[in-house]
Amino acid sequence: MSGDGTCDPNQATRRQFLAAAGAAAVTLAHASPSLAAETATYRETEGETTATGRSNGPVPAGGELKIAVFQADVTPPLGSPLCRALVRPARKIIDPLSARGLVLLADERPIVLCALDWTSVQNGGYRVWREALAKAAGTTPERVAVHAVHQHDAPSVDFDIDELLIPRGLGGRVCDGPSARAALERVVRALTQSLEQPRRVTHLGLGQARVDRVASNRRIIGPDGKILHGRMSSCKDPAVAAHPEGTIDPDVKLVSFWDGDTPLAAMTYYATHPQSFYGRGAVSADFVGLARSLREAAEPEVFHVHFNGAGGNVAAGKYNDGSPGRRFELAGRLADGMTRAWESVKKEPLRAADLGWRVLPVKLPVRKELTEEACLKVLDDPNQALRERANAAGGLIWVRRCARGESIDLTCLRMGTAYVLHMPGELFVEYQLAAAAMRPDAFLCMAAYGDCGPQYIGTKIAYAQGGYETGPASCVAPETEQVLESAIRTLLS
Repeated sequence: MSGDGTCDPNQATRRQFLAAAGAAAVTLAHASPSLAAETATYRETEGETTATGRSNGPVPAGGELKIAVFQADVTPPLGSPLCRALVRPARKIIDPLSARGLVLLADERPIVLCALDWTSVQNGGYRVWREALAKAAGTTPERVAVHAVHQHDAPSVDFDIDELLIPRGLGGRVCDGPSARAALERVVRALTQSLEQPRRVTHLGLGQARVDRVASNRRIIGPDGKILHGRMSSCKDPAVAAHPEGTIDPDVKLVSFWDGDTPLAAMTYYATHPQSFYGRGAVSADFVGLARSLREAAEPEVFHVHFNGAGGNVAAGKYNDGSPGRRFELAGRLADGMTRAWESVKKEPLRAADLGWRVLPVKLPVRKELTEEACLKVLDDPNQALRERANAAGGLIWVRRCARGESIDLTCLRMGTAYVLHMPGELFVEYQLAAAAMRPDAFLCMAAYGDCGPQYIGTKIAYAQGGYETGPASCVAPETEQVLESAIRTLLS
């Protein structure tokens, strides 16, 4: 966690940010909650075949494409645990949290994309969210992608974890199940209502731009090939901050939907931990939420959704000392990148037959140190801190999921020349860069922080380098890299 440092930010700049964010909130509060969308799946010869070989039947050529957009409040009540009990519970609300998404509608079953201003959704929480949104949209869970934006002053939801914590007197300490389910009900209602007002889509717009001085790699490697410094979301040591940015994806990608010359919705993708300062019990969508609000204020007729990319080992530490004013600086820089991505948009016609959806279930190997016995030893020890027992509970859930032979769905949405990969966990940015290298001819986006049951997912070499992300915070083994890169290649083929 960052420290509680303070600074004297430029007050005029702060007022401008707050005014813009407030204007966006007012606009959204009075706007209709709908658009709509229909979608077909990935067309190969006469029909669509998923990566598992199942056919979804023929894709009609030239069918009409529509989208429906939905948004609902998912702000937790005061007293709720935040960030899987790694930080203080909610004691005040700085700005509200939202779930935003869209439904693609055509002649095949709908596709649902949803981004949540939460730290994570995993295990039973992820399963319940996919099932509920699928039912509301009239589709199957395999055609639903739910992703956390990963703010840390926000809830982390796992409906399985209380089954382990309640018998040990820790029920409700990590996940506020009732409020999370109430939030899901609000999202389901919003999605259902959005389907009553679908909007025609005729064109896809694609743009991207470099984001200046936001992201930097968290893992600084020493001469011995091991972790020298962990430069996290904030860094107060000038010498550590002075190290190069390291491996990042510096661009924000933007996918937009249009009806002729009328823009309807924009989805942005950028890979970084979205924290400026956190851990004080002040619920906030943080600098990514502020950047999104600035874009809403600038383009109020456009529905905005933001997804976090593969930012597991990326944060703002090089450019952020954790003082409150940095939040506004980082928001401004990200919003500037989003604006330039919007201004760079190139449109192309889009029909229902130009869309595809592939699903590939994968089984991720368990980290060898993670055993049921080891997890139970910590979980059952009342002298262990809550965060340690919660982490052990999460590890135990993952071990048991893998023992049952459960897989995780990786999915890929194709829209004309664009591909969007939907990935699990706190994925390292190298996976995003590798995917882009596999298809240099395509416009590629990645949303990570899907099912966060595996927690951090590093590269093979990263597990040998050490560091926080590849220690007990990761439930998977180094061999996961081979599994995921092979799966990504299949989805993009």
